[in-house]
Amino acid sequence: MDKYSKIIKELHKETKYLFKNVRLIAFDFDGVFTDNFVYTDENGRETVKSSRLDGIGLNKLKNLNVNSIVLSSEINNVVLERSKKLGIECKNGLKNKSKELIQIARSLDVDLTQTSFMGNDINDIGCLKMVGLPIVVPDSHNDVFEYSKYVTTAKGGHGAVREVCDIIERLKQ
Repeated sequence: MDKYSKIIKELHKETKYLFKNVRLIAFDFDGVFTDNFVYTDENGRETVKSSRLDGIGLNKLKNLNVNSIVLSSEINNVVLERSKKLGIECKNGLKNKSKELIQIARSLDVDLTQTSFMGNDINDIGCLKMVGLPIVVPDSHNDVFEYSKYVTTAKGGHGAVREVCDIIERLKQ
């Protein structure tokens, strides 16, 4: 039995249903696509570490007609450039991710019960509370776990996004 077969087998029935029926997934960036560390050079330029696995996973979502977007409070070119390279829409510098997520879901005619949000910190709690499938990474802030229905096995920046994409793909087949 491979890794994802084991994960899916152990999922609660309701959680499987939510993965199978997701039509929109929004991601925080820092701590989800990255390992939540920032590297700063002597000129103040920031870089982050992310997993190359995520890109193929996001393409799988496109092929399944699952909408995806990055919602970030960060005002940082790294977020925009990585999102652009991954081919995923990005809204950054957000003061209220929850409000933005509601507007996006409405514009796509997607119910919040068919929406997932993947986050890792306290500024993600509003989004985690409002969606049908709230997901966090295992190295999240302690206060967010109680709002999740799924905790990835992979840490942020180490293929956590790909893990979620692969589970969605398998359950939609």
